[in-house]
Amino acid sequence: MDTSSDHSEKTNEKRPAGHAVDVAKVDIAAQLDTGSDKPLDPDVARRLRWKIDLHLMPLMGLMYLMAFADKTTLGQSAVLGIFTGAKLTQNQFNWLGTIFYLSYLVFEYPQNLALQKLPVGKWISINIFIWAVTLLCHAACKSFGGLFAVRFILGACEGAITPGFMIVTSMFYTREEQTKRVGYWFLMNGTAIIFLGFTAFGVAHTTTPNFMPWQWLMVITGIITLITSILFWFFFPDSPANAWFLTTEERALVVQRIKSNQTGVENKKWKREQFIETLRDPKIWVMACFAGLSNTFNSLSNQRQIIVSQFGFRPIHTTLLGCVDGLVEIIYIWVGVHLASNKFIGRGYGGALMFVPGILGAILVNTIPSHNKVGLLFCYWLSIFCIVPFVIFLGWVGSIVSGHTKRTTTNAIVLIAYAVGNAAGPFMWKKKYQPRNHVPWAVIAATSFGSGILLLILRFMLARENKRRETEKRDDTYNEVYITQTLPDGSTVEKKVDRAFLDLTDIQNRDFRYVL
Repeated sequence: MDTSSDHSEKTNEKRPAGHAVDVAKVDIAAQLDTGSDKPLDPDVARRLRWKIDLHLMPLMGLMYLMAFADKTTLGQSAVLGIFTGAKLTQNQFNWLGTIFYLSYLVFEYPQNLALQKLPVGKWISINIFIWAVTLLCHAACKSFGGLFAVRFILGACEGAITPGFMIVTSMFYTREEQTKRVGYWFLMNGTAIIFLGFTAFGVAHTTTPNFMPWQWLMVITGIITLITSILFWFFFPDSPANAWFLTTEERALVVQRIKSNQTGVENKKWKREQFIETLRDPKIWVMACFAGLSNTFNSLSNQRQIIVSQFGFRPIHTTLLGCVDGLVEIIYIWVGVHLASNKFIGRGYGGALMFVPGILGAILVNTIPSHNKVGLLFCYWLSIFCIVPFVIFLGWVGSIVSGHTKRTTTNAIVLIAYAVGNAAGPFMWKKKYQPRNHVPWAVIAATSFGSGILLLILRFMLARENKRRETEKRDDTYNEVYITQTLPDGSTVEKKVDRAFLDLTDIQNRDFRYVL
């Protein structure tokens, strides 16, 4: 054990001035912390990050690909015969998109509680398994009622995936790295669109008796998701404390590497005071308003095939053009997260900038003549920029909230608002607005503008708080805090806990500085 660690551990007979706390009240990383404040050797940190990337990013990318592919199979099914096969009206089709997010909304907070109290990786795996079985059941549905039921179950299960990924990303990565990592697994949404486009193009040519192309799409995606759930159960870690691919020494190094986050890793004890603080924190509600408003655009997920076909393209061409949607989304997200990670631009300004071309695209779709179908298509692709700010925002959330109960509650509030936006969005795509959909595109332009303003307000609030904290006298309340550890021989030691691992909220910990 190094010298700094020796200074941080004392026997019970010689405990320094300070106070002891229950192990259950501090972050799990406190027991792995070596007590050293020295930064890791850059080469060691780089090798460790590469190892984490190698074991987390492929699984997270695969899961996010399948999650998005699965929930947007509904949109692809619109041109693969689901309307006639399940005898759906346009309004019923819209309800199938909405019920997914209403279910997501209802189950989001219970899912976040489960993510706090249960092993994160295992809980995500169980939800993926149920999701996969439910998706396979879509193929057996012949009516609106059956599809309504399975879409409700899908929404409940997806409530574990994004917040679970947000938690895991904040456990393993520094705040500077989180925006890019969230972007990397989120851009798999674009890959999912490409995958779905080619798959839909293939199944569109099937002529199986009594089994329509949209049913084949559900079966194919369901089987791949089922395999993914098995991979997750065995290979996705719950936290750095028990990550199978890290040695004992490397687990301690991961904790040392993220200490500067001042957010810890996790704590399984639900804390009422943190829950109340979250509800009283003004910035959380600005974040919620942004999540709800910005995601009205996401209603395009299930409408994009209908919209493009109404530009004047044949259904078979529409499925292939959907692949371009995915490529465009990948490029935009990649550009956006790298722009937002630039220290001279940051998350707030970077996200607001990404709205500018998106709003322009939405306005142009509304103003270009109907006969110019290629122009309409390119302006529609330009509007996809409106997706990027929410991706940047998801990576930002874990950097501006601390305290594990506060973090899971914040995730729940933000994603409930996300579900509200997604649930409301489909209802603006009414039959009477087709084929040009002037009203929905005007709503998208307006909500995107409002969302950009909210991002700038959030950045202003955080910058003002950082400036206030710079002028405060340093708070030494949490300088001398200890936990008691029992050694293998039965003796006990009292170990000093760094304030980064005391499971303090961003308001309690005055050393915390908000990433802008």
